[in-house]
Amino acid sequence: MAIKQGDTLPDATFVEMTADGPAPVQLADKTAGRKIVIFAVPGAFTPTCHSAHVPSFIRTKDQFDAKGVDEIICVSVNDPFVMKSWGEATGASDAGITMLGDAESLFTTGIGMEFSAPPAGLLARSKRYAMLVDNGVVTLLQAEESPGVCEVSAGEGLLASM
Repeated sequence: MAIKQGDTLPDATFVEMTADGPAPVQLADKTAGRKIVIFAVPGAFTPTCHSAHVPSFIRTKDQFDAKGVDEIICVSVNDPFVMKSWGEATGASDAGITMLGDAESLFTTGIGMEFSAPPAGLLARSKRYAMLVDNGVVTLLQAEESPGVCEVSAGEGLLASM
C-alpha cells in the first residue's frame, strides 16, 4: 500500500557520497524536528528527471526556504556515485539539494512507490512524486500518474499546494 498524507515515514538508510566515500544516511536523522521536502525520480540522468524535475527544485529552493523548509532531498534508486555525478551535472548540489541513493530500493518499496519499466531498462525504480514531511510525518504528497510527467511533483506544483 502506498504511503499517504498523515503517515509517518518508515526509517530507512540511504547512501550519500562524501569526501571519504559512500556513507549511510538515516532518514530519521534527516526528519527529526525538521520540515523537509523529498522528491523522487525514476532515474538519474533520465530525460524528464534531468531536464524538468531537478531543475524545478533548483528554481524554487529559495521559495521553499522562505516557507521554513530545512532541506530538499532528491531520492532515486541509484548508487551514490551516480547521484553525486548527477547532482554536479544538474547544479543541484551547488544549489544545496541533497542527493541520496536508495540503492536497494528499500525505502521506495517500503512506501509502496515502486514501479518497473523493463523496455526502458528501469527495474524496481521509484514513481515520480514530491512530499512535504514535518517531523517524519507526510503532510503533503503529490505523485504523478505517469513517470514521464513532471507537473504536480515539480517544485512549482508542490509550492502551489502548500
